[in-house]
Amino acid sequence: MTDDELRAAFDQQAARYDAQWEAMAPIRAGLYLLVTGSFADLPDDARVLCVGAGTGAEVTHLAHRFPGWHVTAVEPSGPMLDVCRQRAEREGVASRCVFHEGYLDSLPASEPYHAATCFLVSQFILDRADRAAFFHGIAERLRPDGLLASADLASGANPADFDALLHAWLVLMAGPEVSPERMENARAAYARDVAVLPPAEVASIIVSGGFEPPVQVFQAGLLHAWCAKRAR
Repeated sequence: MTDDELRAAFDQQAARYDAQWEAMAPIRAGLYLLVTGSFADLPDDARVLCVGAGTGAEVTHLAHRFPGWHVTAVEPSGPMLDVCRQRAEREGVASRCVFHEGYLDSLPASEPYHAATCFLVSQFILDRADRAAFFHGIAERLRPDGLLASADLASGANPADFDALLHAWLVLMAGPEVSPERMENARAAYARDVAVLPPAEVASIIVSGGFEPPVQVFQAGLLHAWCAKRAR
């Protein structure tokens, strides 16, 4: 997908996005638990960048867990960002948030951030060089000792396990009665639109983007997460 096509797809999903992913809530909670631990040593007044913030689940989670933090949400889909803003207002954390509609390269310059999150975003960048450049853009926004928490779909340490992981993932998303046709359509969409790579390759791309070798801190099904420090 092009950037415009991807943004349009998320525009259409914004109103129902959270309900659509409700079955994944336990996985999301586990991911946030591990990321919270990785960020625990940041200053009480840390500035955190959420790239591809979507409907704001990690924005409000971090703002609640660390009540002195200030969070900048970057999201190209206007409808998704509207949901993010409404969630932050409803949960009483909007005063500590900045909401930027657009991509990272259009975010106004500011003091460097202590940390950044990037969940289920870089997987949509199919070209390896472009994906590394995306991470480089995040690294440039961080302090010299800044941290990145990144999560994407990956194929598993053994590529031969991919079919089993994909089947379990799709059943979790769609329910046990998912039809063979829907399964095949999803498999084709993942192959066409998502760069589901082996974890070591994703880690290598993060390094190419200006980070130290990342530590994989989480896996649930196809979802893998890494934490990395900006390379000096």
